[in-house]
Amino acid sequence: MPQSHSVILVHIVFSTKNRDPFLHKDMRERLYAFMGGIARDCGSPMLDRGGVEDHVHLLCSQSRTITIAKLVEELKTRSSKWVKTLSPSFEQFRWQAGYGAFSIGRSQQEDLGRYFARQEEHHAKTDFKTEYRGLLRKYGVDYDERYVWD
Repeated sequence: MPQSHSVILVHIVFSTKNRDPFLHKDMRERLYAFMGGIARDCGSPMLDRGGVEDHVHLLCSQSRTITIAKLVEELKTRSSKWVKTLSPSFEQFRWQAGYGAFSIGRSQQEDLGRYFARQEEHHAKTDFKTEYRGLLRKYGVDYDERYVWD
């Protein structure tokens, strides 16, 4: 076969360092647009996004030419530098060291989009740590609680 083809949808989740509430509603849409450009530059277009003050959820169509680790590194490094230019109040902005990346099928994309859209409502009742533990269980990821949070 002379060409390579793939469709891999990945749900990426990461929080701000110590879950600090830097991502105010008025700047989140700008952040998502900026991150969408980064994902596109990496050949992994962002298909959807969501989040609240302390974390983001991204749905990307994973390129066959970049690793998930490299994509997340680019998203976090470049967006962190950009956020710090927005205001002196963002000088201490940092993303957490780790991330979650979960594969989904096309048939799950619509449900995930609804989940992203309800993040404000969801987090009125559930904090990020509880949500993230639930995602790890849902996707069958073994983890050691001592190494999940920074």
